[in-house]
Amino acid sequence: MTTISRDKSIVIACDVQDIASLERLVASTHQVAAVGGYKLGFSLGLRYGLPSLVSLIREYTKKPVMYDHQKGGTDVPHTASLFAGVMSSSGIDYAILFPFSSPSTEEAWIRALQREGVTPIVGAMMTTPDFMAESGGFFTRGVVSRIFQIASDLGVDQFVLPANKPEQTLELRQEIEARVSDPVFFLPGVGAQGGELSALRSVMGRRWHGIVGRTIYASPDPAAAASRLGNELDG
Repeated sequence: MTTISRDKSIVIACDVQDIASLERLVASTHQVAAVGGYKLGFSLGLRYGLPSLVSLIREYTKKPVMYDHQKGGTDVPHTASLFAGVMSSSGIDYAILFPFSSPSTEEAWIRALQREGVTPIVGAMMTTPDFMAESGGFFTRGVVSRIFQIASDLGVDQFVLPANKPEQTLELRQEIEARVSDPVFFLPGVGAQGGELSALRSVMGRRWHGIVGRTIYASPDPAAAASRLGNELDG
């Protein structure tokens, strides 16, 4: 499986309407050095099938492709092998999990991806403003920390943190770094959801990647938008 070669990059969230839009997006951005990879979601995946989407991207670039089932890892443990098998046979390099179901499900889904050679990326806090219990949501800080701890204990070293919540992201990054040597972080919420790369530079470690969707794919010049954001990674 392919991995992102840069310590910092932009991962483009390809939440576009159809496969023609995906092709235009990849064709216009794949040569931008700061683009580390492409993230596919359920909409294109369900409509066209992951193998055909990955095949299309591979016509333009060998940069890694990740899949975000929005949110994967929330089913029962025995379905993990089915999901992991689809990821592997489709050519997916990374799969994002938000294992909110249970510890046994989290372990099963992470181990299934690892067996298939697909890199698991684990998240536990979403970008929505009412996610945490103190903001009206369902999840406590202890739950978020436990999900990351279980993942760390299973050998996961790649994690999702919210770009639009820099204070909480800094705290979680420090918790993870106390358990994992040189982890990699992926940060959705840049751009339309309020996250700023300039703010992330002061709270992130050595290796991190901004996940950006609408700011790039809705731009009249996606390549220019991706290049501009890439320039912000290091200031």
